Amino acid sequence: MKTRILDEAALRAISPAGLRAYAQAEGWNPSGPFGKHSHIYVSSKNGEELIIPATSSLGDYANVVSEILALLAKNESRDELQVYRDLVSSDKDVIRVRSPDAEDDGSVRVEVGVELVVNSRELVLSAACSAWSPRPTYRAGRIKQAEDYMSRVRLGQTERGSFVVTLLAPVPPSIGQTNLWPVEEEEPFERLVTRRLAGGLDAAAEAIEKVNLGGSMDAFESAVSRGLSANLCEAAASLSDRGDGVEVSVTWARTRRAPQTRWARLFTRPEGEMLREAARRFEAKQSRPDEQVEGIITKLAREDSQIDGWVSMKAVIDGQLKSVRMLLQPGEYKVAIDAHKTNQAIQAVGTLERIGSRWHLIRPKEISLIEDRDDDLDALPLSPLDEDLPPTPVLE
Repeated sequence: MKTRILDEAALRAISPAGLRAYAQAEGWNPSGPFGKHSHIYVSSKNGEELIIPATSSLGDYANVVSEILALLAKNESRDELQVYRDLVSSDKDVIRVRSPDAEDDGSVRVEVGVELVVNSRELVLSAACSAWSPRPTYRAGRIKQAEDYMSRVRLGQTERGSFVVTLLAPVPPSIGQTNLWPVEEEEPFERLVTRRLAGGLDAAAEAIEKVNLGGSMDAFESAVSRGLSANLCEAAASLSDRGDGVEVSVTWARTRRAPQTRWARLFTRPEGEMLREAARRFEAKQSRPDEQVEGIITKLAREDSQIDGWVSMKAVIDGQLKSVRMLLQPGEYKVAIDAHKTNQAIQAVGTLERIGSRWHLIRPKEISLIEDRDDDLDALPLSPLDEDLPPTPVLE
């Protein structure tokens, strides 16, 4: 028995632009207007006619879409559900992340599925950050335009063929587009995101090949403008951790044309390990301006001849407890002494940099005590970092 799509909300999810773009891609050619709000399309295969509305504000829009769906399914000898899936995504860039780590019935363990969805989101988020401004690294939650974009990306139905996470990315329809692949400056932000996703992963694959031929980290660093970043590398590495790797593909929206219908890139597990190392190297080299750090003072040191003092604090960096050093002026150093005596947390703002194996907060400012703190950093074990301050703090 063939499936019929009757749900009004589901039918209204198909846009007029999507209907028009799909019909033209399948060989239906515009013939002329039909009334005030519709247009006639004629099949180049059998001469049948299709009436496509130009607006979804029609009272019977859902019924009209239902009739179009039935006629398309009949002409293509396909089930309505199959045609519906293509239609509902025809005005979106469809991102698919395929993992081979699935059972024969196409299912995966819950924790594996959650990891796939989370890392797929991180992959696209990194591309959105690059579309905002290409950088080697990004801090989560710091780029509002990227977060706003991600709030409009929808999780589609998973697909069989191993296990496929489907993300539906919004794309504005083109108006009078003549160039299939405009320069990036002419693209809307939404299409630029998916172009940076594809470009960044292509650049990652090329960089891996160069490294295998004896190249250096420069192969990765030179591709930042194409969408490559530590975040993209880490997300792709996490996705390729399981089974035989991961395949990422983009089916471009029919309403905004592209030179090819579909783009795809495969990474093996060993390639993922190289991407993770590239991510680590990116992170190790990058400074973070205007970073707020909160933590517990562990050591202070100031010689009698000095007016400034060194401070080490236990703080959470990228989800891990780290030791952070900073040089404070006399008034700020006094705040640190008081915090250390009372075991009270402090906060500071500055440029966070990794120098050698240690974190430093350069040019710290806005040093202040934190009155109420829910988590007890003092009770948490410090990650294995050797302190190079004197073992006995010099207090005044």
